[in-house]
Amino acid sequence: MNDHYLTVEQFNQLIQQWSGKTIKITKQELGDQDSIIMKLDDISYHKDTRRIDDYEPMHSIHLIGEGTTETDAQGGESLPASSYEIPLEDTTQYQFDDIRFSLVTERGTYTIELYG
Repeated sequence: MNDHYLTVEQFNQLIQQWSGKTIKITKQELGDQDSIIMKLDDISYHKDTRRIDDYEPMHSIHLIGEGTTETDAQGGESLPASSYEIPLEDTTQYQFDDIRFSLVTERGTYTIELYG
């Protein structure tokens, strides 16, 4: 498998093809790892020009759909909202290795792959 670096436009074009499918999102940030299983219904992008501080992202992608958070216990917990937000930065690297996407930001790495 080869990693292919993508532009945000190429990433968007490819991820849109996964709409209607079940995906797994894994976030690795500051030594912590979370996993979400979601039926992806839609993808949207947001720009927030009214940020309070630099911790809030100016740009973000919202993966929209019903899902659950994987936990160490049996089963999982429902997501509190019907979307999952990934903060985007000017320096975000978009990668695709033919089976999964990786979004690498200064805060962490987000992996998106088909599930099941």
